[in-house]
Amino acid sequence: MPAPNRLQRALAPIDRLPGFARTAARSLVVGRAVPFIGTAGIRVEELTTERAVFTLANRRAVQNHIKGVHAAATALVAETATGLALGMWVPDAAVPLLKSMHIDYVKRAQGGLRAVARVPEADRERILSEPRGEVQVEVTVTDAAGEEPVRCTMVWAWVPKKR
Repeated sequence: MPAPNRLQRALAPIDRLPGFARTAARSLVVGRAVPFIGTAGIRVEELTTERAVFTLANRRAVQNHIKGVHAAATALVAETATGLALGMWVPDAAVPLLKSMHIDYVKRAQGGLRAVARVPEADRERILSEPRGEVQVEVTVTDAAGEEPVRCTMVWAWVPKKR
């Protein structure tokens, strides 16, 4: 593993906190970096180089007209998980950018959502060695019943930062 990137360095001190405080601390750090994530109330349950786990409670602020999690909020939790899973690998000299998002809404979600994303192992070396590129980041979104109400495909790019 190469030297930690900026995101890894920002999250590292959180591992020293008591277990009960880690989710809130991770959520605060990520929410400050990307304010919309905090506004939506997305929680960072786990964020490592191996996987990213984010949750979104079914609360009034993110509900649609039938009291379920809104389609846009569903897309946001999937996008957030994939973007930060990629962000754990992108070197400091580059920035991650979403290129495309495809979401099939398969069934009505029951309760809150949990998005689990992973960067495929085969792509990790490319991210570290190539100055730019793109990758499809795997994500599974499940609801409170353990069902997959959506199927998502997210393609992310990493490009050099402008100086």
